[in-house]
Amino acid sequence: MDIPTLFSVRNKTVLITGGGKGIGLMISRGFIANGAKVYITSRDATALSTACDELNAMGPGTAHAIPADLYKLSDCEALVKELEKREERLHVLVNNSGSNWGEGYDSYPESAWDRVLTLNLKRVFTVTQMCTPLLERGAVKGVGEGVGDPARIINIGSVDGIAVPALETFAYSASKAGLHHLSEVLAHHLGKRNITVNTLACGPFESKMMAATLKKMRSHIEASIPLGRIGTPEDVAGCCLFLASRAGAYVNGATITVDGGGVVSPKL
Repeated sequence: MDIPTLFSVRNKTVLITGGGKGIGLMISRGFIANGAKVYITSRDATALSTACDELNAMGPGTAHAIPADLYKLSDCEALVKELEKREERLHVLVNNSGSNWGEGYDSYPESAWDRVLTLNLKRVFTVTQMCTPLLERGAVKGVGEGVGDPARIINIGSVDGIAVPALETFAYSASKAGLHHLSEVLAHHLGKRNITVNTLACGPFESKMMAATLKKMRSHIEASIPLGRIGTPEDVAGCCLFLASRAGAYVNGATITVDGGGVVSPKL
């Protein structure tokens, strides 16, 4: 039960959607630093190339880019087909790609719902469903009294799907609340296929999505968090490494808040 064994992800094959920027890149770095083989995907091929250069330079794991626009069903299919050409099995799927849309209630458009729900919720199911055969081949069943090593799905949710945000991001909040429950439903069905499904409900981290908000409200946000700070790369990567390693093999259907205690902080 030594730490290097208990938390090891060495030689695991990982797919991280949106793995070239923001929280996705933080997670990618964590897996690479611990010897995993990481595939990253997004529609921004330039960002993926830049991220792969950085990740491969740091090692000891390896990074590989497969560009795909996950809004498009055809690109989702192409992504998984390409992954199947390169790999016989997948050990970890991190569904991280997401979008947001902030606009006042009276003018909040129909297009916002279509765009945000498609990427944040619908495509999580789409990519997970398509990757399930690879994940089943990556899962190791227990022999005798052994517990085996299930494949893992880690969905990146948000505290905005748990608590009511001050910002007018109606579709985003609804999509993340839906994602949290979808993860629980999938945990029930896929657990029987030796695949665990868990969610990280992330609070504020440095990312493109959060940049404008942090610029205007960072001190207020930090004051509302019991730990008095926003999240660091180690915070979110560490949770993913825990869930993907032997240490997290019996965790299934959980929503873990990674927010410094923001959602449990009294508002009065």
